[in-house]
Amino acid sequence: MSFKEFQDCKVLLDMLDDEEYVMKYKYHLETTFNDMVDWFLKEKLEINTRPLPAYASDNRKECLLDLYMAVKREGGHRRITENNLWAMIAKEIGFDYNEGEYMRLLYAMYLDVLIYYYKYKSTQEKVHEKEEIKTVVDPRQSRSEGDRMLGTDADQSEGN
Repeated sequence: MSFKEFQDCKVLLDMLDDEEYVMKYKYHLETTFNDMVDWFLKEKLEINTRPLPAYASDNRKECLLDLYMAVKREGGHRRITENNLWAMIAKEIGFDYNEGEYMRLLYAMYLDVLIYYYKYKSTQEKVHEKEEIKTVVDPRQSRSEGDRMLGTDADQSEGN
């Protein structure tokens, strides 16, 4: 999978809703997820200074896919921050509790804007779909009150 526009990112993030799928294809998805993050940082945000793969404080490679999935499972960045659960996230993905703040920082540096943009685009698409549905209505119902009160030719022919 290559990334040429944000819709490509959206497709991948939509696929990650299925945790069984993620576990089954985790190795391939890790690489693809990193490619997506790299594309987003460089092309959308124009940030070229964040190395991928990301590394934890002890120079251990951080799996951004694991971080993303753990944060998603626990309700998202805001909920985890409000409830001070970053230490739990660190432990869940194989790090020590004391690296919780570093996990928060990594999430903020690599994933936070990407996920915000994804949610924004998803909501925008849903609104657009609802607007399209509203425009497909019966033409007789879409006439203005003024047309009905004036008695257009269509109204006169219906009455005869």
